[in-house]
Amino acid sequence: MIAIFHNYGGLLLQGFGQTLLCSVIALFFSLIVGSMFAIFETTPIKFLRVIARIYIEVFRNIPLLVITMFFFVVIPMFVAKINGFTAGTIGLTIYTSAFIAETVRSGINSVDPGQMEGARANGLSWWQAMRHIVLPQAFRYVIPPLGNQFINLVKNSSVLAFVAGFDLMYQGNVIASDSLNTMSTYICIGILYLIITLPLSYWMRYLEKKLA
Repeated sequence: MIAIFHNYGGLLLQGFGQTLLCSVIALFFSLIVGSMFAIFETTPIKFLRVIARIYIEVFRNIPLLVITMFFFVVIPMFVAKINGFTAGTIGLTIYTSAFIAETVRSGINSVDPGQMEGARANGLSWWQAMRHIVLPQAFRYVIPPLGNQFINLVKNSSVLAFVAGFDLMYQGNVIASDSLNTMSTYICIGILYLIITLPLSYWMRYLEKKLA
């Protein structure tokens, strides 16, 4: 295992960087998109509720690899060519945002309806009440499941290996083929994934305790 790190450290470092970058980008945008569709689901406007429900049900029930391959293979045929990293990051963002939307929606529904009614009675618009009163409480309720979604996102970033995204899994496959030492190679890959996911897990637990 030490030999793998010594002989292929450059590839592992590149894969680690790509995985980390993909995860950060997808985490940021999936949280924004997911929260937006969660708000759409709870809005009084029926059209937005329908759009949100269609988005969530479609992308939550399609495999991540299918979404990623669509952007990697189909989109370049009709729009513009995009590389594997971009296709994988977009697919991961869309896929994860559908699950985050459901998580945030459950948090919004957990907030006492009287909070919204009281805010509206005091002159706030629906959006102002949602932004300043409901959403801050909703996010406090859903920190544990959101943490699980973030960790799943990091692990799901291995989909980049299927589209030449040069992530950890892709580099692991290259190293395993070259060294023929598959066991040590994938143990090293697992350790590098843990370096990303364990701090994230502990940070989410810290937030949960701090905001409890």
